[in-house]
Amino acid sequence: MTSLLGWVPALPLLGFLILLASMGRMPRLWATLVGVGSIGLAALTTGIIAVQFLTGDGQPVTVVLWQWLSVGGFQPEFAFYLDGLTLSMMMVITGVGFLIHLYAAGYMAEDPDFTRFFIYMNLFVCAMLILVMADNLMLLFLGWEGVGLCSYLLIGFWYKNPENGYAARKAFIVTRVGDTAMAIGLFLLFAEVGTLNIQGAMTASVDLWPNGSETATLIAFLLIGGAVGKSAQLPLQTWLPDAMAGPTPISALIHAATMVTAGVYLIARTHDLFLLSEQAMYAVAVIGLATLLLSGTTALVQRDIKRVLAYSTVSQIGYMFLALGVGAWSSAIFHLMTHAFFKALLFLTAGSIILAVHHEQDIFKMGGLRKELKGPFIYFLIGCVCLTALPLTSGFFSKEEILASAWVSPTNGQWLWAGGVLGAFLTSVYTFRMFFIVFYGEQNTKPHEPQGYKFHLPLIVLSVLALVGGFFHLPLGEVFPHLDHHAPLVTEIIAVSVSLLGIALAYYLFYLKPQAGSQLGLRFVTTHRFLFSGWGFDAIYHALLIAPFQWLASINRNDLVDWAPKMAVLVGGAGHRGVSFFQNGQLRFYVASMVFGSVLVIAGAIYL
Repeated sequence: MTSLLGWVPALPLLGFLILLASMGRMPRLWATLVGVGSIGLAALTTGIIAVQFLTGDGQPVTVVLWQWLSVGGFQPEFAFYLDGLTLSMMMVITGVGFLIHLYAAGYMAEDPDFTRFFIYMNLFVCAMLILVMADNLMLLFLGWEGVGLCSYLLIGFWYKNPENGYAARKAFIVTRVGDTAMAIGLFLLFAEVGTLNIQGAMTASVDLWPNGSETATLIAFLLIGGAVGKSAQLPLQTWLPDAMAGPTPISALIHAATMVTAGVYLIARTHDLFLLSEQAMYAVAVIGLATLLLSGTTALVQRDIKRVLAYSTVSQIGYMFLALGVGAWSSAIFHLMTHAFFKALLFLTAGSIILAVHHEQDIFKMGGLRKELKGPFIYFLIGCVCLTALPLTSGFFSKEEILASAWVSPTNGQWLWAGGVLGAFLTSVYTFRMFFIVFYGEQNTKPHEPQGYKFHLPLIVLSVLALVGGFFHLPLGEVFPHLDHHAPLVTEIIAVSVSLLGIALAYYLFYLKPQAGSQLGLRFVTTHRFLFSGWGFDAIYHALLIAPFQWLASINRNDLVDWAPKMAVLVGGAGHRGVSFFQNGQLRFYVASMVFGSVLVIAGAIYL
C-alpha cells in the first residue's frame, strides 16, 4: 500500500509530462490513451489501495518521498498521509475524474487543441491529489495553488474569446483573495505550533489552546477565507458562474470532483482547530446557509443551462459548509461524494444536450427534447431527482443527514434546519424548472444526439452511482468524532414534503402553465434582474473596489513622477524645434540673420 501511494498523483503528472513533451504532435488516439489512461491507472491504483486499507487495520499511513529543505529546524518533507478522509477524496477525484476524462475524449474530439486540453486536465487532477494527500501544510498549499493555476488555464481554455479570458482572470483574482487569507493563517499556525505536519499541528493546537482561544479563532477565520474562495461561498462566490466559459468537461471536473470541494476538505482536515472556536464553527454554518439560499434564488431565473448547474453547485457546497459548521464532518464529506456523482452526471448530460442542439445553452431555445434525446432525458432525470434529494437516491441520504445534524445543533439548530429545508424547496423548483423547459413544451430545434461509448458509458456509470451512492459507507469513523444526528422523524417528512412541493410548483409553472411561469419575470422585473445578477454582488464589488481603483489610477496617470520625464521631453522637443528653425540650410536666411544680429549689436552699443 505504501509503495503504491506515491503513484496516484505521479501517474497524472506523468501523463502531463508526456503530452507536454509531444508539443501537440502526438496523434489524437495516443493523446487520448495517455491523457485518459493515466487517470484510469490512477483510479485503479486508488482502488487497490482502498482494498488494502479497508481490509487491513485501517490505521493512518505516512509515506515520505524526500526532504525538500533542511535549514536549521525548518525541514519540510514531500510526504503523503493516508487515512479515511484522504482515501475518500482520492476515490472521488480519480474515479469521477476518469469518467469525465473519458467523456471529454469524445466531447473535445474535433477541437484543434485536443492535446493541450488533456495537458491542463491531467495537471489539474495531479494538483488536486497533492492537495488532499499532503502530509504537511507546505505541500497542501502547493497543491492548493496548483489547483488555482490550472483552473485559470482551463476556464480560459478557449482564450480567443475575450469573455473566456475575463472569466479566467476573475476566477484567479477572486480566489487569490481567499488564498492570501489562508496563507497568513497557515504562517500563523506554523509560527505558533512549530510544525508543518498537519496532524502534529492539530494535536499541538488542542494541547496549546483552550476552547474559545482568540489565536485559534483568528487562525480558523483566516482558513475560512481560503475555503470560501476555493469553494465559491459568500462573499467570494461570484467567480464560479462565470467559470462556465470553459468546455463542459472542465465545468464538470471543477464542480464535481476537484476545485470547489477543496475548501470543504480544508475545514474537515483541520476540524480539531475549528472545534476550539465556537465562533468560527457558527460562522461556517451561517456562511453555508446564506450561500445556499442566495444561490438557490439566483438559479431560479437563469437561462443558461450551465449557469443553473453552477449556482446549484454553489448551493450544494453551502449544504456542506452547513454540515461542517454544526460539526457533522462525516455528513459533509458524504454529501461531497454523492454530489460529485449526480453533479458530474448533470454537467456531462448538459454537455451532450449542448452538442445535440448545436452548441446552444439557452434553455428557452431548447424545448421538447425528450423524444429526440431519449438517453440524455433519462440521465438528466436521474441527476435531477438526486439533486432534489428524493427518497432512496444518494442525495436524499446525504442531505437528510445534514438537515438532521442541523436540527440537533445546540446553536440555533432549528433555524439552521429551517433554512436548509427552504434551500431544498428552492433546489426542487429550479431543478425541475430547468428539466421541464428543456425536455417538454414546444421543440425549437432539431437535435442530433452524440453517439459512442465515450459519451454514454460515463453517463451510465454515473447514473448508477448517483442512485446507489447513498448506500456507500465512507471510512471516516476513525477520522472525525461521532455526532448524533438523529432528529425526529417529522423533520425528515417535512423536508421530503417540501421537496415534492417544489417539484409540483415547477410542474405547474413550467409544464402545465408555461405562460404563467414566463409572466412572473415580466411582473416582477426589478426582482428578476436582482436575482439574475446574483444579488448584485458584481456591481457592489465594482462600485466599492474596482471603480475607486480605476479613479486613483486615472489621477496617478499625471502625478509628479510622470511629469518629470514628460517635462524633459517637452523641453527637449522645444529645443530641437528651435535648433531646426535656425539650422535650415538656406544661405539667405543665414546672411539675413547675421545682418540682423549685427544691427542689434551696433544699436545696443550706441544706446548704451
